[in-house]
Amino acid sequence: MKQIANKSWWAAAGVRALKTIAQTAVATIGTSTLIEDVNWLLVLSASFIAGLLSLLTSLAGLPEVNDDSPLIDTSNEDEIIDDIDDESAQEEDVEEDSDEEEADEN
Repeated sequence: MKQIANKSWWAAAGVRALKTIAQTAVATIGTSTLIEDVNWLLVLSASFIAGLLSLLTSLAGLPEVNDDSPLIDTSNEDEIIDDIDDESAQEEDVEEDSDEEEADEN
């Protein structure tokens, strides 16, 4: 069950579920002779249930998602921390400059 915390698993499972929803909608609509005869409530409910079942089936595993991949990508953790520190320093500089400007005006 650790795969549900994996971002790539959600992406792959979501794509599969959307494809399943679309295929179910097309198949359900295709059973009607005329567009006027389409039971839209049936199309929506069948498509929703198919998408939900697709997500549940994906819990068993997705071949396109590597189970050995870390749950959180930490390969660029140092760069992210440096970027956050730089942004914080820039915000502090802006606050100091505006405080100085207010003091000069008074």
